[in-house]
Amino acid sequence: MVLNCLVKKLPSLSDVSIEHGVEVEEDEGWKMAPSNFLSIMEEGSSRYKAVWQNRDERWDFLQDHDPELIKEKKREEVEEEIRVQVDELMQRKLEDLRLAVDGEKSGKPKKGRKSDKKKKTAAKKKIPEMEEDLTPDRTIDSLYRELVEEGLLIKAKTVNLSDYVGEYSYLGTTLRQVDVEPMPSLADVRQLIALYGILPLGSQTVHEKAPLVKALLLAGPAGVGKRMLVHAICTETGANLFNLSASNIAGKYPGKSSLQMMLQMVLKVAKQWQPSVVWIGDTEKIFSKAVPKAELETSPKRLEKILPKFLKALKAQDRVLLVGTTNRPFDANLKLFCKVYQKIILIPRPDYASRFVLWKHIILQSGGEITNALNISCLAKLSDGFTQGHIVQAVQAVLSELRLLQMTRKPLSTDEFVTSLAMQDPVYKEEEETFKAWYAKTPLGRARSRALAGSTKAGKGKNKRK
Repeated sequence: MVLNCLVKKLPSLSDVSIEHGVEVEEDEGWKMAPSNFLSIMEEGSSRYKAVWQNRDERWDFLQDHDPELIKEKKREEVEEEIRVQVDELMQRKLEDLRLAVDGEKSGKPKKGRKSDKKKKTAAKKKIPEMEEDLTPDRTIDSLYRELVEEGLLIKAKTVNLSDYVGEYSYLGTTLRQVDVEPMPSLADVRQLIALYGILPLGSQTVHEKAPLVKALLLAGPAGVGKRMLVHAICTETGANLFNLSASNIAGKYPGKSSLQMMLQMVLKVAKQWQPSVVWIGDTEKIFSKAVPKAELETSPKRLEKILPKFLKALKAQDRVLLVGTTNRPFDANLKLFCKVYQKIILIPRPDYASRFVLWKHIILQSGGEITNALNISCLAKLSDGFTQGHIVQAVQAVLSELRLLQMTRKPLSTDEFVTSLAMQDPVYKEEEETFKAWYAKTPLGRARSRALAGSTKAGKGKNKRK
């Protein structure tokens, strides 16, 4: 009891520091920026409280329209229209009075040298290269038709974001405690695609309030679902999909002027029919350090100089997103690469939890049945290092039409899938480390390492003060 009373009477650390003028350092770490959507939510909450919270709706059993609310809204619109008409009438009367008093009309623009100078300066202003309309005499429908015929505007596959199956990394915090930074999980990738791709493209309000992202890069080994995520963005937002991959535009619109006209057509149609996604597959070839001889015919570096101008022509109000996918980002010139793609999402191979869910989901989706003879946990352990594409190929190779007919008398076994999986090459540890080393050199990777270093220093300083 005496000890408790003494502890209660002792001043706190903050009190001692204030009395004796000792400055105590605050923990430095990442602080969340103020939300741009908080004001909208507060406005909606206040509107609900003012209109609907205390409203008696017992009489409105069918929940029909409320005539009084409609009258109030329409009354404001009518007042605005009448106010404009009254202002026009008052201006006319004022002009008549001025004519009667002064004998001349007021408000005539005076001709002078300033207007001539303004015209000359306006004529001297140069229009940016990508904003110049090279097809002024053509309609949007004709441009749309030409892009479809040339294969630049393609139909997106119907893929939902929920079809990209993956679990959270439950061991992430445990690995961080032993100074090991874990790879992002597939659930993290799915969340980032929703934040940077789907929400800004699907909602004009979110696009205006959220930080502007013009270009997004999906990097990872072959088979992790990069192309699937591109189609998922288009499906969830109803966006048009333009394919500007080097292999797709090879031999089309030759020459610098024709290439500029092609990109101007894509930009014009994409802005007119928003939202739109411009996809560039194997985008590292555009910024490659040395082009292989086998790919010289496709001219993969055609878009290297004009792509930054294309992004510059995209304004803040345009719901157009450039998405690049790459299996080998380390082959590209890092400086030019990161100058175009401001956001980079590194997609790893799936971990155990994601593989367990994937095997179960794909087998059931392909028409198979899971019995006691099929050990999903064993398959998830044995498939360590394999991607989602490898697992899909293994399941499709086993579950043929004949095998599905035999399933009633011969259930699926683990050995069948292991044999099919062993015929494919996994993603080795060296390749994964190469991706990690490349990402650490990017601006986002460097910022992440600085943030981690700052948090560890803050933690050590806190322990010392304790």
